Amino acid sequence: MTKSDLPAAKRAKSPRGLSRRGLLKSGAAAAAASAFPAPMLWAQNIKDVTITHLGQSYSTIPEIEAKANEDLGFTVDMQTAPDPTTHVNRLLTQPKSVHVTDMPNTNLKYFTGRGVLMPVNVSEYKYWDQTLTLFTQGTYPDGTEASKQGMAPIKAQYWADENAQEYSLTPTDYLVGVPLYYNADTLGIRPDLIGRPIESWAELLNPEFSGRVALQDGVSIGVADAAMALEAMGEITYGDKGNMTREEIDKTIDVLTALKREGHFRSFWTNFDQSVQLMASGEVLLQSMWSPAVTEVRTRGIDCTYKGMKEGYRGWYIMMSAMNHLEGLERDCAIEYMNWMNSGWAGAFISRQGFYNSVPENVKPFMTENEWGYWYEGQPATEDILNPYGKVMEKAGVSRDGGSIWERMGNIGIWNTVMDEDRYLVRRWQDFIAA
Repeated sequence: MTKSDLPAAKRAKSPRGLSRRGLLKSGAAAAAASAFPAPMLWAQNIKDVTITHLGQSYSTIPEIEAKANEDLGFTVDMQTAPDPTTHVNRLLTQPKSVHVTDMPNTNLKYFTGRGVLMPVNVSEYKYWDQTLTLFTQGTYPDGTEASKQGMAPIKAQYWADENAQEYSLTPTDYLVGVPLYYNADTLGIRPDLIGRPIESWAELLNPEFSGRVALQDGVSIGVADAAMALEAMGEITYGDKGNMTREEIDKTIDVLTALKREGHFRSFWTNFDQSVQLMASGEVLLQSMWSPAVTEVRTRGIDCTYKGMKEGYRGWYIMMSAMNHLEGLERDCAIEYMNWMNSGWAGAFISRQGFYNSVPENVKPFMTENEWGYWYEGQPATEDILNPYGKVMEKAGVSRDGGSIWERMGNIGIWNTVMDEDRYLVRRWQDFIAA
């Protein structure tokens, strides 16, 4: 049996918390000679390695790529998939063209039984002990269980075993990937045009706003938002609105289709810019929205809020995984890069866009006291808040909508999802969009 015949988890690995490059840079190479054969050869060859990172526009960011190439001794080549479908198809049909990939939780269900993702042994990821229990245990810091409606983090964090075919709901030694960042989404609102408090998802389908409402044109988010609204209205009671039965899907789509024919929905947006324009123009009063899009509206001097609804937020997360074809030096570099992504700098960059990092204690030293207080603690900004590119996002004195990280992430009603009846749901959603 050759090395390439072994399961990925059994190939040569670095001891926990200790990377070859980290040892070399710290001057501890001599002490590590027994752990790593020919460490100087590794150091000499590392410059010839290129790690291809496939992601989407929210993650394959030139500034992060440049910093990785500055800090690491090998090359990181970020490539951007134009859309989620293209992203998944490339990973499944051309896995050897990629070394690492980051994926939203809505993509993870497509990779069970495929054998294209590499199990990462817990011992290889140096920050697992500092990772939030939301990912490691499926619980909040106080020990209470987080919502499992939809594709919750704990549903796709662990492989059942080193064969990396099925996920495990209980912890194992084999990680599907490294959790990067996450957020709690809710409705974008124009309070200046509505003139009263909006506190429930039910308002999304309130006839009062007919013709002034928008949904995201995507099953994983659009259906989840609609289900939150329908359940809040008492229109439908779901067993698990994150994993509907066919009967529940039919009821949901039938109600939405009737509303669409009555002109309730102004639009169905597909990208960030469209959502911003709909809200900034006043065409739409409330809609599915992302946190950075709300902030972009506010930078134009337009009142737009993003406060949590009483039924909870819709959560999502991004995970970075390695491909199963990796071995040897490429595998070592891929693991090193995955560790680097959560070492602090990249997490702080992403946090300035309004997202959270899975190892907050690493991020804090890379943020100012004002930034940390605003983004993570929900404190009023003591000075203007800048985005990663130096543009003013919020003025001094403003607090983040929804408050601190656990006021927001501690109140998740549903996670973005891919349901067991996904194919059926997609067909029914297309019926709705075409109605």
